[in-house]
Amino acid sequence: MPIIQENISLKPYNTFGVEVSARWYTEINTEGDLTELFADPKWKTIERLVLGGGSNLLLTKDFEGLVIRMNIKGITSRVKGEKVIVQAGAGEVWHQLVMYCVNNGFAGMENLSLIPGSVGASPIQNIGAYGVELKDVFKSCDAFEIETGRKLCFTKEQCEFGYRDSIFKNELKGKVIITSVTFTLSTSAALNISYGAIGDELRSRGILHPTIKDVSEVVSHIRVSKLPDPSTIGNSGSFFKNPIISTTKFAKLQSAFPDTVHFCLPNSTVKLAAGWLIEQCGWKGKKVGETGTWKNQALVLVNYGNATGTAVYELSSQIIEDVKSKFGVVLEREVNVI
Repeated sequence: MPIIQENISLKPYNTFGVEVSARWYTEINTEGDLTELFADPKWKTIERLVLGGGSNLLLTKDFEGLVIRMNIKGITSRVKGEKVIVQAGAGEVWHQLVMYCVNNGFAGMENLSLIPGSVGASPIQNIGAYGVELKDVFKSCDAFEIETGRKLCFTKEQCEFGYRDSIFKNELKGKVIITSVTFTLSTSAALNISYGAIGDELRSRGILHPTIKDVSEVVSHIRVSKLPDPSTIGNSGSFFKNPIISTTKFAKLQSAFPDTVHFCLPNSTVKLAAGWLIEQCGWKGKKVGETGTWKNQALVLVNYGNATGTAVYELSSQIIEDVKSKFGVVLEREVNVI
């Protein structure tokens, strides 16, 4: 039976470094731990919060329920021809999984280097960066159904992936806990270096024929140059989603703001760069009390020391209002606000 602790500080378990506490707290190291935990009906009815790396989370108050921190480890792989199947426990650090794949020559995850968080959280958010999303390499995931105690397996289609979205944020929210994720990769690289500054950085390094390791290193370099280290300055990476609007609405926006940073998508839609919108409203590098936006990337909200989750949330609300007032575009928070 996993140990249940009472009145535990969650500051070490959220990358914003917000000081709040959990009424009850436990760590899960095996699937059997989940079975034993929920054998007690008390934990089925109480409010629950499942934590991975705590990197996509803003805690605004003490949590009066049970915090479950997933710590299931293990990475396995099998190669058949050019196809590689990799399975990782929900508690593995995402970047360590990416490095495992890169170092073994398994292609497909290199653009997702240095994304904070855990493997188990990756399908929930359908994490993505630099032209690649989790769904591009996702095969399936195993999960524990809280009500019945059954082990379930979800295919890519069943996960209903969308932009930073999945069935786990909607229909199945609070009903299942992901225990492991399986990926389909390849020993033959089909590199994606057209997004963002990847190509420019490779050329500046004189790399004409990049490997997946080159791409991983460049992506990591770009991320470090833009994002603060959560161990020194609290943050959750990108705080807002990049808004997606219709081509009709974008035409009107571009006529008023010709330099609008954007990316054309299928189905007559356009993705806007939320960081650019925020920067145009004068927020980049601005400090408000103990919180603010990062000097190198306006999309990142930070805790400079002792900011409360409420202060960060209020700042995000001000930014949303300013962007809406200037551009007529409503930003959506990417982080999970508790």
